[in-house]
Amino acid sequence: MKDKIEYILFKTFSYLFKICGLKLSRRFSLVLAFVFFYIIPIRKNTTIENISKAFPEFGKKKIKKIAFGSYKSFSKTIIEILYLPWMSNDEIINSIQIKGLDITREKYEEKNGLIMLSAHFGNWEFMAISIALQMGIPFSVVVKSQRNEYVTNWLNNVREKWGNKIVPLGISIRQIYKELKEKNIVAMVADQRGPSDGIRVNFFGRKASVYSGPAILALKTKAPIVYGISVRQSDDSYKTDLEEIELNNLPDNEDEKIVEINQRLTDYLEKYIRQNPEQWLWMHKRWKY
Repeated sequence: MKDKIEYILFKTFSYLFKICGLKLSRRFSLVLAFVFFYIIPIRKNTTIENISKAFPEFGKKKIKKIAFGSYKSFSKTIIEILYLPWMSNDEIINSIQIKGLDITREKYEEKNGLIMLSAHFGNWEFMAISIALQMGIPFSVVVKSQRNEYVTNWLNNVREKWGNKIVPLGISIRQIYKELKEKNIVAMVADQRGPSDGIRVNFFGRKASVYSGPAILALKTKAPIVYGISVRQSDDSYKTDLEEIELNNLPDNEDEKIVEINQRLTDYLEKYIRQNPEQWLWMHKRWKY
């Protein structure tokens, strides 16, 4: 019953935002951020702790400002996702100004498959849909199921509306491997905390566990990795530079290769976070172990 009530509220807000229009609906993000940062704090302490660890040189006032900005950015992303069903192809395409599409297309045409990585930064859902539309090539998008099955189904239906295919995260890695061997583009968000027994890389000067899947897949399939992060602009549009992650000059040892690739991926993410720290999702315990 609880899941059904949550789903009804979810859809109600989606229709409400449709009536208000996206521009006006985005203003509601300030209210949501205020509620979940000050009135009903959700992971506020974790967020502040993470930012303090990443930027020890910042004072409490600046850290709090970044933390609240992160809540506001995430609230805006949620609103945009709820508005997605009502967007046209042109609106989706125009939502993100993309640099590097030609290079990405060239890598795809090498026929080794392509791993498209992003992060919980800006609006990663807009990115997967918009880039696929602009390339004219559907993605196989690896997604994590939500706790609420009804919400998960709603999200997946929206993600597939423009032609992308959903690959549940819980499915065997063999399915993802199969997508790459069939020369498809596999898109995934892989910036969250890895398992306790996962490999460690440096992230803001601290050792952090990461998921090694993208690196392993790249080595096994010879698929290139293209990383793209959507950066929200002052007018609420997005810009992203699609960049290939260099996979040359790796160590001879296979385990060391995986660590090195993941370090390069993490360095790329850290660069963007340092430039716009309020646009990354800080709410999980990134340095839990």
